[in-house]
Amino acid sequence: MSIRKSTILLAVTLGWTVLSVTGTRAQETAPKAATQTESSEAKTKSQAWDKPLEEYHLDFSLNEIEDGKKINSRQYSTNLATNEGNEIKIGTRVPVESKEGEFQYLDVGTSLFARIGEVRGQTELTVRAETSNFAMPESNSEKRDLHPVIRQLKMGGTALLPLAKTIVMGSADDPNSKRQFQLEVTVTKLR
Repeated sequence: MSIRKSTILLAVTLGWTVLSVTGTRAQETAPKAATQTESSEAKTKSQAWDKPLEEYHLDFSLNEIEDGKKINSRQYSTNLATNEGNEIKIGTRVPVESKEGEFQYLDVGTSLFARIGEVRGQTELTVRAETSNFAMPESNSEKRDLHPVIRQLKMGGTALLPLAKTIVMGSADDPNSKRQFQLEVTVTKLR
């Protein structure tokens, strides 16, 4: 074998040896780093599980206001624990004929969703509200439309948890009248 071929063979063999030793060391250190990360995640989860759940009572008020006076108010309430969500839904499922002989159902009524969660060490309240109803036909209308017209209002938001204070989570003007709708919530800690 020539010196040149021997040198090339020796260089290739040394290269493979260095690469395999480096790869083995990388494999040995990678699980240790992953194990340390998994250990800190498990510790954080354990601390979260060790912390007792906070329980709250929420009172909602969906108010209808006209000329500065409250003309209608609907009350809803629910209990929740931290990092849990809850939904209140009340209404009617209305059949609507989409094609001849085929019906789809519309949910008409009120739906409220609330969640209290811990984010960056602070307690937040998240609320989503939706209410819908049938638009009343105008009295001077000669032709009666068989398709229902539904008015709908949606509100949602997130705020730092206010305890024992009523806050307005949202308000909206009715585009068809001089009325305004407001969603208020009061949160009380249970234990």
